[in-house]
Amino acid sequence: MSRVHDALRRAEQGALLNGEEPAEVRAETPRTPEFLPVNRGAPAASARLSLDPEALRDVETVPFNPAPESHLLDLNTSHETPAEEFRTLRTRLNHLQTLQPLHTVVVTSPSPAEGKTFSSVNLALAQAHLTESSVLLGDFDLRRPIVHNLLQIDRSPGLSDYITGACTFAQALRKVQGTNLYLLPAGTPVKNPLELLNMRQAKQLFEDLPRLFNWAIFDTPPLLFSADANLLSTMADGTILVVKIGTTTFDNVTRAIQSLCENNVLGIVANGARASELYSKYTYYYSKTE
Repeated sequence: MSRVHDALRRAEQGALLNGEEPAEVRAETPRTPEFLPVNRGAPAASARLSLDPEALRDVETVPFNPAPESHLLDLNTSHETPAEEFRTLRTRLNHLQTLQPLHTVVVTSPSPAEGKTFSSVNLALAQAHLTESSVLLGDFDLRRPIVHNLLQIDRSPGLSDYITGACTFAQALRKVQGTNLYLLPAGTPVKNPLELLNMRQAKQLFEDLPRLFNWAIFDTPPLLFSADANLLSTMADGTILVVKIGTTTFDNVTRAIQSLCENNVLGIVANGARASELYSKYTYYYSKTE
């Protein structure tokens, strides 16, 4: 048993795995992996005390500099149909928020490469573009995190560093310059992401986030490849399932929904539609001139 595994067990007694992880699913590690020790007692408690609105003033500011291959949308261009789709999704979520307590949302998919990260990042951008309230985009895919690559920011300090008590919450965040969008990258690699997310600090984080952010949107691992998203969905207010047209099978969608036990499932986002299927809805509206 690894040292980080021992440390996590000592810090969070009683945190047990729900099942054995697939052997082929492994956390992304650097060439010279360094795993953070878990600070028990006062250090972890002091990190939790940083969850105060005033602490957001100390967050590092970074420019909005997405990678060329990120395919992020320009929400300032109203005639772009994909951007309109995310505005529609944003509108529906904001309506749901008026009907029920809804601030933390898990975005996942049945399998890899179905567009969950693309959807979570663009949804966070759409929310931040509309409201003056703060919006958080968190990379909770500790196995294969890529949000930091898409937005070209440092991976650490981040989520894992905060949960283990290695940094304060403000130190784990980045604020996109000129916006109200905050980024929480995955942080330093850990051996066992599921056990890390089972710690009380992670659960407390979900309880505290609505005091700081109007929306907190989390990119998580695929449902059928690890238990991380299932665990996170029980802590979040709602879950969005992303599927890819022509790729995701009906059987995988059924299995994914069953694995969530229909717990707070807000809906399904269909990714990968052909341009002609989308543009036909807006051709008449945007082609008219006054």
